[in-house]
Amino acid sequence: MNAETLDHLRATRTSYDKIADVYSERHADGLAGRPVDRAQVAAFAELVRDSGSAPVADLGSGPGYVTARLRALGLPVFGVDISPRMVELARRAHPGLRFHVGSLTSLDLPDGTLGGIVALYSIIHVPDEDLPTAFAEFHRVLVPGGHVLLAFQSGDEEGRLHLAERFGQEISLDHYWRTPQTVAGHLTEAGLRLQVRVLREPYEDETRPRAFLLARKPA
Repeated sequence: MNAETLDHLRATRTSYDKIADVYSERHADGLAGRPVDRAQVAAFAELVRDSGSAPVADLGSGPGYVTARLRALGLPVFGVDISPRMVELARRAHPGLRFHVGSLTSLDLPDGTLGGIVALYSIIHVPDEDLPTAFAEFHRVLVPGGHVLLAFQSGDEEGRLHLAERFGQEISLDHYWRTPQTVAGHLTEAGLRLQVRVLREPYEDETRPRAFLLARKPA
C-alpha cells in the first residue's frame, strides 16, 4: 500500500470518527422509506441463502442498519468499517451483531470464505486508482458462486467532490461519482460477473441517482 493510499485511508477514518455520532443519529436506518433499495438487499439475501451457508460481510457498515437488516433476512453477517467510532456505535446499537475495523482495499479475511459482500455507499470513498484493488479483494474472499451487491451515487458524468466540513466538524473526505458502466467494467476486470444493474432517480432529499449492481463470482 503506497503512501498516498495510506494518507487517504487515514483522512477518511479521521473524518468519520469526527462525524460518527451525528451521522449515526441522523441515519439510524438509511433504508427506511426506500422500498426500491430494500428490494435490492432482499434479492441479494435470497440469492446468498440459496447458494450456501458461508457468512456475509457488510463493508462500510457505518451505523450497522444494513448489517441488522441482512441478519433479519436470515444471513450470518458481520460489519466492517474504517472508522473505530462507527464500529463502537454500531456495536452499541446492535449488540447481537459483530462489527470490526477494516478497509475495503485490504480485507483481513482468508481466501474463499464469504458467501456474499454488501457495500452500500462505501466505494464512493475509494479513489479511482484503488477501486481495482478493492474488487480484487472482493473476488479473493468470496467463495465460488458468492455474490456482491454495490450501491453508489451515480449520474451521467464522473467526478470527485472534496468535503472540508460536515455537521460543524472540520474533515477531509473525498466522494467519487461514477457511472454504472465504469463500475461494472471494474467488476468484470476483477473476475466478477455482472447479473443485475438498477438505476433509480433521486428521492426528494437526494441530489444524484442511485445505482445498484449485483455481481457473482463464477462457480
